[in-house]
Amino acid sequence: MAVNKINGLMTNAKDYVIIVLGLCLYAVGFTAFILPHGIVIGGLSGVGTLVYFATGGSIPVAVTQYACNLILLTMAYRLVGKTFVMRTIFGATVISLAIGVLESIFMGLGHPIIADISMSAILGAILCGLGVGIVFVHNGSSGGTDIVVAMVSKVSNVSIGRTMIFTDFLIVSCSIFLPFDGTLAERLNVKVPLIVYGLVVTFVLAYMTDMVINTNRQATQFVIFSRKWAEIADKINQEAHRGVTVMDATGWYSKQEVKVLMVWCRKIESVTIFRIVKAIDDNAFISQANVNGVYGKGFDTMRVKMKKNPADIPMGDKENKSLV
Repeated sequence: MAVNKINGLMTNAKDYVIIVLGLCLYAVGFTAFILPHGIVIGGLSGVGTLVYFATGGSIPVAVTQYACNLILLTMAYRLVGKTFVMRTIFGATVISLAIGVLESIFMGLGHPIIADISMSAILGAILCGLGVGIVFVHNGSSGGTDIVVAMVSKVSNVSIGRTMIFTDFLIVSCSIFLPFDGTLAERLNVKVPLIVYGLVVTFVLAYMTDMVINTNRQATQFVIFSRKWAEIADKINQEAHRGVTVMDATGWYSKQEVKVLMVWCRKIESVTIFRIVKAIDDNAFISQANVNGVYGKGFDTMRVKMKKNPADIPMGDKENKSLV
């Protein structure tokens, strides 16, 4: 019991360290490459950017971001649960501190590190996406639209990146209303390109986030043929801690009955499976295939909305639906 408790604490500590690194990576990408060019991105960082430029820089991005995070968490507490809220408060605090410190450094320079706005925006988006993806993989959250994403993921299988795009689109578009000295035509000439850059950053950030998360969640399916199938199955159970399904089959060339092992594991665990099989039977026949999703015990949880049974719908609702 004591060993398990220590292992659990070590795992949590490791998660929190990596979460902090991911949040710092996001803060660097945002403050060093995106904010200096006046680009408004999605999320509460984008909301903070809107307030920052609307007030002439008197209200830092970090202050607005942290205040909005607390409001969203209060609204989402019952749905996402205590654990998520605690981790999000931790993440929101770290990201706000990191952005607050780095914002004063990079904005204090008076000019962007990379003068080319296109290159700067893409590089910033990649760093931000990597940071958010790392945070999600380790069960953390940077707050902001991550809270909205977490609520949506509780009830559906909608892509995290797609949810971020839909939520952030409105925030980016609001940059058209930022203070500007000039005619409407001049405002459009200046603001529309920045909105486009903001949307590009949002798409690249979401894509990178999905890539990091999906790479971690990708599963592998093994089909193993071996005369030492029982020994291999036992080792996989004991060392890889994965279940094994044993099936009866017939080799049509040899006309002999054989046992077939089927194993599903995370992609990062596939090397372990190969090593186990090779150590026991170097002549084993193995087929490996990538699986986009494995749902069930030890893997991901299915989140789908079930259709209501027509018999369960009140008569009044049925009549209303027929008029739609």
